[in-house]
Amino acid sequence: MMPTPDIPLPGQRSVWTLPRPAVAERTTSRLRVVLAGRTIAETRRGVMTLETSHPPTYYFPPEDIAPGVLTEVGRRTICEWKGVAAYFDVRTGGRTAAGAAWGYPEPTPAFAMLKDHVAFYAGMMEACFVDDEKVVPQAGGFYGGWITGGYAGPFKGGPGTQFW
Repeated sequence: MMPTPDIPLPGQRSVWTLPRPAVAERTTSRLRVVLAGRTIAETRRGVMTLETSHPPTYYFPPEDIAPGVLTEVGRRTICEWKGVAAYFDVRTGGRTAAGAAWGYPEPTPAFAMLKDHVAFYAGMMEACFVDDEKVVPQAGGFYGGWITGGYAGPFKGGPGTQFW
């Protein structure tokens, strides 16, 4: 059963007005990822993916990620729109977040701007920010969206949302 979309507050965008299939867009928002007290990724040159019922997922260009924090782990999944994803452990300051990041080394043509960019699961990091707002991780263990006050839900990912 499809949910009833929340009524957006002033300045919000409903995730129920986002496109399906998903799209990728560049963003100049300041994106930042913190793990073990260290900013390990920061950019104003990110790419966000937008899809009906999901908060945005943010991807960082490789040159805006601290050297040596990512180790590819050999896990792969397939997205029907973006292609085959590769996963990474994220390590810094004696802390390891296993499988906490992913990217598309050879994305589909429609998502070519994601090539070699990396996204982080906000719930596995100490903190993630869009501009200066600390994000709330998208529920569930599969999707990697970052929820901010700029979007109204409900958001896919939690129990009972699999077929939205």
